[in-house]
Amino acid sequence: MGTTLWGGRFDGASDARMRAFGDSFSFDWRLASYDVTGSIAYAAALLDAGLLSPEEHGAIVSGLVAIAAEFAAGTFESSSDDEDVHTAVERRLTELIGETAGKLHTGRSRNDQVATDVRLYVLDAVDGVTAAVRAVQTALVTKAEEHRDAIMPGYTHMQAAQPILFSHWLLSFFWKLERDRTRLRDLRARTAVCPLGSGALAGNPFPIDRDALATELGFDSASENSLDAVEDRDFVAEFLAAAAVLQTHLSSLAETFILWAGDAYGFVRLDEAHCTGSSLMPQKRNPDVLELIRAKAGRIQGHLCGFLTTLKGLPSGYNKDLQEDKEGLFDVVDTLMAELPIVADVVAGLEVNAERMAAACEEAMLATDLADYLVDRGIPFREAHRIVGVVVRAAESAGCPLGALSVETYRGIHPAFGEDVHAVFDVHRAIARRAVKGGTAPEAVDRQIEAAHGVLAA
Repeated sequence: MGTTLWGGRFDGASDARMRAFGDSFSFDWRLASYDVTGSIAYAAALLDAGLLSPEEHGAIVSGLVAIAAEFAAGTFESSSDDEDVHTAVERRLTELIGETAGKLHTGRSRNDQVATDVRLYVLDAVDGVTAAVRAVQTALVTKAEEHRDAIMPGYTHMQAAQPILFSHWLLSFFWKLERDRTRLRDLRARTAVCPLGSGALAGNPFPIDRDALATELGFDSASENSLDAVEDRDFVAEFLAAAAVLQTHLSSLAETFILWAGDAYGFVRLDEAHCTGSSLMPQKRNPDVLELIRAKAGRIQGHLCGFLTTLKGLPSGYNKDLQEDKEGLFDVVDTLMAELPIVADVVAGLEVNAERMAAACEEAMLATDLADYLVDRGIPFREAHRIVGVVVRAAESAGCPLGALSVETYRGIHPAFGEDVHAVFDVHRAIARRAVKGGTAPEAVDRQIEAAHGVLAA
């Protein structure tokens, strides 16, 4: 049976097509460093339990270190018998130190081994993605400070709604990404539980100190139930879910930049480093990178949906289906780690056309402020809303902006309108009035920026 880890029960070789279909080394080799790390820690636990002599322990650790170096250098030579990364490492360890390698698997199953490897991988992935998200947040705050007072239309339903500061809009994505970082931090705590020492499902029959093992590997604790430990992939699903929400936010940011960089808006201009040209039309500056970021939302959401579907029908205990936890996970991590630095660079390199933004702020966007004017004069908001609706129709009929209607026209619609009604039609005034926490007034945005710096420094 070659170097397989389970051949004693079988008389013949496995069907070659079945082996090729079931083997995972072609992708789970990425767990090699974690597999070696877990194996070195487990060897120490076996030594402490009296199951390895100091000489055997030294030989095993020396061999594992050599294997890690081969993987790191790209010189590790795989074999056709390598079903997975665990088989490959043990096979190579046997080649290096002989039969002593067989003692390393004492009390250990590939079930608790792979669960440990994947958890260690996800912990590193969480840290890497979290740091990359923080870099995007930093770019957003920096750009908000550079354009603190730029005025632009705020939109609902893709229609100009109320004037806001561009810095306020940028910070809206800062807080979205902060929720993403929080989600990643939260799932990290649930990932940092060590399954090693759980065996295949029933626990380890040897006196392994699992708490010490968990500490050695950097986990917060050891799992409480061996059966749950080997089958649990909640942490993978959680990571994919957090990634899907994060990617949704990145997609929304990309989509908005695509629109605003277009001729119809002209609010921003992308740095040439983040554009491509057309093979036919020489004048084009295509936002291809943003379009790809927008498209990645479907890719990542697909991995989440696919993995949840894999999990939903599994009976209790480890099942080979769980091998499907890796390729989608690896792809999601690769995607995020490739695009997040690009997003940070896109934000940092953005050229802002503040004049074009300000020019797009039409008086119709101040209709709510006109209603607030009436509220200040004791009219209930719902009635004020109706009255301003009449004003809007009058302006439309006259073919003029709201501020061009005469005071007499206003007073003819409702006597609460005074001589000062035209003072409402000042975009700066409208923005300054919204100074409550979370508002778009300059002083409120300053508080946001200060709070954002505090978050980044924590």
